[in-house]
Amino acid sequence: MSSHPQQLNEELVKKLARKLPVDYAMQHKLLPIGMNDDTVCLAAIQSPDASRLEELAFLFNSRITHECWPEEELLEAITAIYGVETEADGGTSQTFVVKEKSHDNEQSSSKDTGVIDYVNRCISDAIRMRASDIHVECEDQQFRIRFRIDGKLTEYDQPSLRPQAVVSRLKIMAELDIAEKRRPQDGRIRMSSADHTVDMRVSTLPTDFGEKVVLRILDKSALKLSLDTLGIEENILESLKQALRMPNGIVLVTGPTGSGKTTTLYSGLNFLNKPDVNIVTIEDPIEYNLSGINQTMVRADIGLTFASVLRTVLRQDPDIIMLGEIRDGETAEIAIRSALTGHMVLSTLHTNDAISTVARLIDMGVEPFLVANSLRMVLAQRLVRTICRHCKKEDPTALERFVGYELPNTILTAQHFRGSGCRRCNNSGYAGRMAIMEALLIDSELAGLITQRASVEELTNVAGQKGLITLQQSGYTQVIASNTTLDEVIGETWVL
Repeated sequence: MSSHPQQLNEELVKKLARKLPVDYAMQHKLLPIGMNDDTVCLAAIQSPDASRLEELAFLFNSRITHECWPEEELLEAITAIYGVETEADGGTSQTFVVKEKSHDNEQSSSKDTGVIDYVNRCISDAIRMRASDIHVECEDQQFRIRFRIDGKLTEYDQPSLRPQAVVSRLKIMAELDIAEKRRPQDGRIRMSSADHTVDMRVSTLPTDFGEKVVLRILDKSALKLSLDTLGIEENILESLKQALRMPNGIVLVTGPTGSGKTTTLYSGLNFLNKPDVNIVTIEDPIEYNLSGINQTMVRADIGLTFASVLRTVLRQDPDIIMLGEIRDGETAEIAIRSALTGHMVLSTLHTNDAISTVARLIDMGVEPFLVANSLRMVLAQRLVRTICRHCKKEDPTALERFVGYELPNTILTAQHFRGSGCRRCNNSGYAGRMAIMEALLIDSELAGLITQRASVEELTNVAGQKGLITLQQSGYTQVIASNTTLDEVIGETWVL
């Protein structure tokens, strides 16, 4: 056996490493370093025993050979390939597992164990990589797993396992009917590591080549539920707090799906959460459990719609009500009237910007004078990816991609940056996301214009005179501050 590390083909090693989850590699001090025909060679600090070799052969679907490396050099290589810190560097590697109901005479085969370990490690990697969703997809000639990281899907693995084995395992974890493959199913999984618990919403969908499974990761430990830690610009933050402190009225957060509206609402609720107030939420579904807040879920299949539940909640002596979403005129009318009768109401709406929210409410059948008298603030938001600080560099060609766009001088003369891609950001150039926001406070002048059915153009002009910073202007500010790229801001805010 060789005792000296060889020069690695990094691209091949990274491809092989996708089949060996990082925590497994760290725990057992193993790293795939090459492949010849149907044999995978692994670096190890000592010879693996027979059961470990069988497990590895199943994971790689190949024969296994190994080389012995010095421990320090092996850990250094694992760190470089996976982009993680070793325990010596202060890092941690966690495996999440689901607690199963025990069965006295149940015995798992090595293949069953392999599928269970693979799924656990796949989910553990998704949590470590800050993924919001896991997509398990069966196609004609391909079985792949993708993670949604910072809003974008990226391929994680094309496992050699049977697709149905992985899908069945996920359905068992979510307590779904594994025999039912013709209809969509929904469930939940709760997984635990040594120090925290993560919930996941599971959705299955029949397709031509098998069932597609999507897992939405709800990691409360990664969620910042404080207005002060969301990175909101100071002037907008103060305006939002001012609106939330009002004794009654409605505050709306708008934007497309995945723009962080729920996080902003939950943070607002935490800001308002005091022992002397009764807070009730109506959600579809409940994403995170909040201490000290009464949360209920709509069930359209048994007639529990937002509107019907809201009527009941109003008889529960609430001070503050959070509606997950205003979807129709009936819900909008009840929410507005609730705000007028002494309640603070927080909710979301799907509109492109803050000003058009006013027109949308009126289009839904709410009288303009009701909107004018109840609406306190509209906060429109988008999420843009932030540049990875580890591979950040100047981008002299940034403006070349936007020839023909009308851009302000501040952008034309600014220094632009981008991420070149590194192991810490999965070679995307981005790490994390931040919100850009447009905040419209409804004062007496704007309320008067709403009552008079002023057009969106008129409202926009008056709001602009009062210093309204649009979503695009907010994004440009972050580009100038070198926090994000022009590509991200234009992609999220440009309207033809």
